[in-house]
Amino acid sequence: MSALLSLKDLWVEYGDKVVLERVNLEVAAGSFVSVVGPSGAGKSSLLRVVLGQEQPTRGSILLDGTPLAPECGPDRGVVFQRYSVFPHLTALRNVVMGLELEQAPFSARLFGSARRAARDRAAEMLGAVGLGHSLDLYPAEMSGGMQQRLAIAQALIKRPRILLLDEPFGALDPGIRADMHALITRLWRDYSLTIIMVTHDIKEAFQLGTRVLALDKRRHDPHAPHRFGATAVYDLALTKREEPSVDTGPETTLVTREDAA
Repeated sequence: MSALLSLKDLWVEYGDKVVLERVNLEVAAGSFVSVVGPSGAGKSSLLRVVLGQEQPTRGSILLDGTPLAPECGPDRGVVFQRYSVFPHLTALRNVVMGLELEQAPFSARLFGSARRAARDRAAEMLGAVGLGHSLDLYPAEMSGGMQQRLAIAQALIKRPRILLLDEPFGALDPGIRADMHALITRLWRDYSLTIIMVTHDIKEAFQLGTRVLALDKRRHDPHAPHRFGATAVYDLALTKREEPSVDTGPETTLVTREDAA
């Protein structure tokens, strides 16, 4: 079966600083890939090039075998650690905005039946993330967990094929974080998503992922640390044995292979 997403000999450089080098990665549809690694290993840079926010210096990115368009598209959604919501809009308007920008890019407003349909879709999505009774709340009236649920609803409203998560739960306390783990696992399955998640939390990476990818530098030059970039040094496939629980997460087995790149 061909990969949904393919990265081939990917390099990311900023001036003379090499951030990523020789990244080769194939992601099957329906995967949940957790990306870990030390600070500065290029994890967020990897997400940005997949999102289309930045262009790789070298190499190619293919989606279903076709070169990825050099801009953020509706086939990819993203959730950041900091809540990327509009503070002056209610929860419902925050989510409707995505549909308005898609369907009416010049005016960013829908009217009549189109507006009613968009509001219905947004309300349904808010219900799916547990905010069905909070449609008229503003972000300032919400807890951190609620705001992150709202950000997830924003990312999913256009039904992206790939959801990118950049440290999405890092700012949440442990109890809320456990609830969010259960939520993202359910949404991943219910919406048949392919997820790539960056995290510093190794336990979280193994609990949520079907695959854990470790980025780090294979080569180091103490006199010129900027000369070499990170690449995929380990690629661990996880086999889930049972449904996850909020307290302990799914039990997993490891199928371990070191990336040959």
